[in-house]
Amino acid sequence: MTTNDIVRGFSKLTEEEKRNFIARLCNDSLQAEDRLERFLMEDETERSHFLELSENTISSFHTPYGIAPNVVVNGKVYHVPMAIEESSVVAAASHSARFWAERGGFRVTELSTVKLGHVYFRWFGDPAYIRERWHQLKLFLLERLKKITSNMVRRGGGILSLELLDETISIVHLYKLELKVETINSMGANFVNTCLEDMAEALDLFFTVDDITSEKKLQVAMAILSNYTPECTVTVEASCEIEHLKPIAGRLPVEVFADKLCLAYQIAQNDPSRAVTHNKGIMNGVDAVLMATGNDYRAAEAAAHAYAARDGQYRALSVCSVNNGMLAIKLTIPLAVGTVGGITNLHPLARLSLEILGNPTAKELMGIVASVGLASNFAAIRSLVTTGIQKGHMRLHLSNILNMLNVNNGQREEAELYFSNRKVSFNAVKHFLHEINH
Repeated sequence: MTTNDIVRGFSKLTEEEKRNFIARLCNDSLQAEDRLERFLMEDETERSHFLELSENTISSFHTPYGIAPNVVVNGKVYHVPMAIEESSVVAAASHSARFWAERGGFRVTELSTVKLGHVYFRWFGDPAYIRERWHQLKLFLLERLKKITSNMVRRGGGILSLELLDETISIVHLYKLELKVETINSMGANFVNTCLEDMAEALDLFFTVDDITSEKKLQVAMAILSNYTPECTVTVEASCEIEHLKPIAGRLPVEVFADKLCLAYQIAQNDPSRAVTHNKGIMNGVDAVLMATGNDYRAAEAAAHAYAARDGQYRALSVCSVNNGMLAIKLTIPLAVGTVGGITNLHPLARLSLEILGNPTAKELMGIVASVGLASNFAAIRSLVTTGIQKGHMRLHLSNILNMLNVNNGQREEAELYFSNRKVSFNAVKHFLHEINH
């Protein structure tokens, strides 16, 4: 077996057969198979549920699951689960969260939860005709949707609006139906897509019955939710007196430190090269909490980056300001999250994460996630304008380097002591170990 062989019927193999097949691609097939089996859940029920979450699953891929304690949001203390492999993210978020917790914490100042979806179609008939028939069509579509939305309506959600939008200026004959919905504590992707696909079917039926000619004037292209959610956003803020920055200002006077912080945020607002990395620092925290709670971090990433470019230039999602002796930081980010349904009901650690957070509503979770994102962002900017990003990052990475080099406990203790006040790099650690061993 080589990696160039075409495989047929792989999905029809049993879990064990798939694992055995893949293990044979490795240099030591027995060791590879053992490693794949070692990371499977022992509980048969949970293992079965987990393996069925995705196609062709042969094992599970473990990511460190940590806690960022003392995240205060609207006066309530949360100890937030984070799933991420980058060594410094949890530590940085924790340090930043503790700093702001002692100064009032984070406040949710704005929050909206509108989700979007679209049915795209081409209309080859008279444009005036479809506009004339829109009122009747809208009533027809909404009446049909009642059978799908009844349970959501009982929970306080449902259809908010339905509009016909003319897209012919960009693509000839193209129109779209835009559906806005409230999905309460569900992320809502399946609900929205079910509504949209029903609308697509109804749209075709409406104009087939409406038009007695043999010429088909309507062509449905697709029906799909949008992960761009500019009306499903949360804004979180934190502020303190400039004098209260002393514990984190390093050797800088607090006024200079505050000025450099604001400058860093301003640069990220105006320079896309910096803004991308600035926003990555936000998403370090956001994605880690979304992963830990079983939410779709890929959708959040896509929405956040699209939102960052909403005025035509890619910009930072967070801002910083100094006024009347007060420093304030603020983040506005689109977040479509859920606390019920989907993987949150199936993944045991996702369920546990929500329990740890006190089983929050979707709105509460939005505030928690955004607060951790802003905490992560602030920690990164603070490092950039003082000691530099590498000092703290590489010191936390020291443990990973020592693990890669298979050191014993004595060597580890010597290395940790030696690098407690020195810059850490892979080559520096390797050289140090060589010196103490010879």
